[in-house]
Amino acid sequence: MSTAVKPIREALRLPAGSQVTVRGWVYRRRDLGDKAFVVVRDSTGIIQAVFTPESPGHALARKVTVESSVIVGGALREDPRAPGGKEIAGRNIEIVGLAENFPIRRDASREFLLEVRHLAVRSRKMTAVLKLRSTVFEALHEWFRSNGFYEVHCPMFISAAVEGGATLFPVKYVDGSTVYLTQSSQFYLEALIYSLEKVYTVAPSFRAEKSRTRRHLTEFWHAEAEVAWTGLEGILKVEEELVSHIVRRVLEKNREELELLGRNLEPLKNVEPPFPRISYDKAIEILQGKGLNVKWGDDLGADEERALTEEFDKPFFLYGFPVGVKAFYHKNDPSRPEVTLSADLLAPEGYGEIIGGGERIEKLEELLDKIKQFGLNPSDYEWYLDLRRYGTVPHAGFGLGMDRLVTWIAGLDHIVDSIPFPRTVTRTYP
Repeated sequence: MSTAVKPIREALRLPAGSQVTVRGWVYRRRDLGDKAFVVVRDSTGIIQAVFTPESPGHALARKVTVESSVIVGGALREDPRAPGGKEIAGRNIEIVGLAENFPIRRDASREFLLEVRHLAVRSRKMTAVLKLRSTVFEALHEWFRSNGFYEVHCPMFISAAVEGGATLFPVKYVDGSTVYLTQSSQFYLEALIYSLEKVYTVAPSFRAEKSRTRRHLTEFWHAEAEVAWTGLEGILKVEEELVSHIVRRVLEKNREELELLGRNLEPLKNVEPPFPRISYDKAIEILQGKGLNVKWGDDLGADEERALTEEFDKPFFLYGFPVGVKAFYHKNDPSRPEVTLSADLLAPEGYGEIIGGGERIEKLEELLDKIKQFGLNPSDYEWYLDLRRYGTVPHAGFGLGMDRLVTWIAGLDHIVDSIPFPRTVTRTYP
């Protein structure tokens, strides 16, 4: 075909009468009388090509199957009934790869779609989610780099728990010892603030939580940051500005994808700092008023978080958690030692926690005492304790669940739909 191949989005912008050639995969195909209708998709959109018996490619167009890879050429013409308002009066079609009978049907179950995820990622919905996800990651890097943060990279093999030993994945190392897949890069980021001051990383984290909720993965993408010379209020400002920037970028770049996903944009338009703040004490009062069986000192799970989100139309901070429900490294509030200088950021519309963070303990003796209170062995954290021996400073940080963030921004029902190949308690295939 002599005409240069164009992405479908570009082809649709050309005036009627233009000769175009596009390539992609057959999204839909049907015959109507003696005409063959072939809808082709590529990464930029879809376009319909209509082949009549006079078209040289008519016979092949009637033979082609869904998900076959093709190159199609013809004249562009207006048709308000066609996707994009224009279609190709098909002349030629080249079948690059003839597909077998495609196994996915419109009524396929979630479990079946997970089983054939390597094929299901071709759907228009999944394509839209992945484009949006790409913008989320791009915007995150953009904000950090334009605000003086250095991107760093930390090990995936660790020797001690960050978030609790019960959720560690043990791995037999090459020397015969047992190591673990990382739950968080936090400790390594803390080490790096002593040279770079403001650091972040984006990497997988692994947690062997036996949770079968709509918001848990065993392998998830984790954006983490640590900042020297700051406390709780300073790190909350970073969080709200970062999340607001990401949402703004998605609204700018992914309107088409949000529309395809049926996302209500009003909650996203609300995402501007400052975010509301609510104390753990107040949260318990609200939840008890709603009839939930919860008391002071309890950790808050998905049901409690969902109930709290009903009170807000934008992300909000929940702060002042009791010592017992937060990890050992969180600093106790000097004015009220039974609570920590920590905060979670909860997304509205029932989505709940997307960020956990707070102020870290900077004093050696205080950190040693907390490690012992939690029943941990100080020798397992010797290098982490060293950070407090040599030039310690006040500092704070957070961890952002990127898949949870995408799930909320895209308005998805389940976190498995936010990532191409999810890993859950029951799934490591494909």
